[in-house]
Formats: sequence, structure tokens, C-alpha cells
Amino acid sequence: MDFDVVIIMATLFIGLPWLVLHYVTRWKTAATITTDDEVLLEELYNLAKRLDERMDTVERLVASDNPEFRPARIAANLETDNQQLRELEQLMAEKKGATR
Repeated sequence: MDFDVVIIMATLFIGLPWLVLHYVTRWKTAATITTDDEVLLEELYNLAKRLDERMDTVERLVASDNPEFRPARIAANLETDNQQLRELEQLMAEKKGATR
């Protein structure tokens, strides 16, 4: 009888809290972005910026050859179009400053 009580008490006061804390920790770590994810996002961001610059160049070349050409994409020199990009760059700079 005493052995059963010890097993029940150990399960209630050691096993159950350990199980709950284990899964809470797993849940919190699964919801965060890892360092590898941040590096990949930064590489993709830089690639997107380079591709955008290339598209601007291609559009300028086509526009110089064909005066009737009107690009359908966002113009690179408009302030309203670049506001979200500047906000993203500012967030990335702040993140880098916080991690150093």
C-alpha cells in the first residue's frame, strides 16, 4: 500500500509537472524563427532586391528602344512604393543591432 502511494505522489508532483513543462518548452521553441531561418530570409531579401534592380534595368533598356513602352510594375523612384521596403530595412537593421 505504501509503495502505491509513493508512485502516485511521484507521478502527481514530479511526472505531471515535468510533462507539462516539457511540452510548453517544445511549443515555445517551435514558434520561434531560428538563426538559420533568419539567414535564409536575409539571403532571399537580398536576392529580391538584386532582381528588382535587374528588372528596372531591363525596363529602362526596353523603354529606350521603344518609346511607347510603359512598365506595368511599380516605379522604383516613387516614395509611396518604397515605404514598405524602407520599413523592412529599418526592422532588419534594428534586429542586427539587437543581436550583436
